[in-house]
Amino acid sequence: MRILVIEDERELARHICSALTRSGHLPSAIHDGAAGLQAALNDPPDLIVLDLGLPSLNGFGVLEKLRQMQSPARVIILTARGDVENRIKGLNAGADDYLAKPFAMDELLARVEALGRRSSISAAEDVLKVADLHLDVHRRKVWRGNTVIALSPRELELLHVLMQEPGRVFSRTELSERVWQRDHAYDTRTVEIFIVRLRKKIDAGFDQALIHTVRSVGYTIKAA
Repeated sequence: MRILVIEDERELARHICSALTRSGHLPSAIHDGAAGLQAALNDPPDLIVLDLGLPSLNGFGVLEKLRQMQSPARVIILTARGDVENRIKGLNAGADDYLAKPFAMDELLARVEALGRRSSISAAEDVLKVADLHLDVHRRKVWRGNTVIALSPRELELLHVLMQEPGRVFSRTELSERVWQRDHAYDTRTVEIFIVRLRKKIDAGFDQALIHTVRSVGYTIKAA
């Protein structure tokens, strides 16, 4: 994958790029937020490793502009280990995953590989449908009625899991394991954040809500 590392700590950026290169990726590094944003828009990478504390334009500003411009790049944000508020803010702003500093390089590589993989799609699948919501699993396109819906890679993966089994209730833990390959209790909050994001895109403005919460159990997608 072509990966853009936007990180102002030059030594850390160098180590990240070296590890990514050894793993077969094509990384480049930029140490300034505004310059990184411009590079990402001019020549969109497959994935961006994005620090939050950047000069000229912080990571939240970069992420907001990327999503406003409907950049297809997947984004992993780098945050302080104890800064839960910024992790949640970053996910709400459109990040696909996060990694807390200081981090093990092997974990970053695992996160990169997980985001680089397409959803597990059966050859027999073509278009999944729930009511007037459609997911073309091969082209990775989503629309409801006549409205095309732009989703981030993680949002699409979460929707794909739900739509494979309409009416089935998935626990937060199972969704965390299947979509993020994480089983930590904390990460169930990440699932909640992404469900909110999906609802805003899938259900807002439509007469019928498709994504439902089953209290104390989890989430399901189904027609009324």
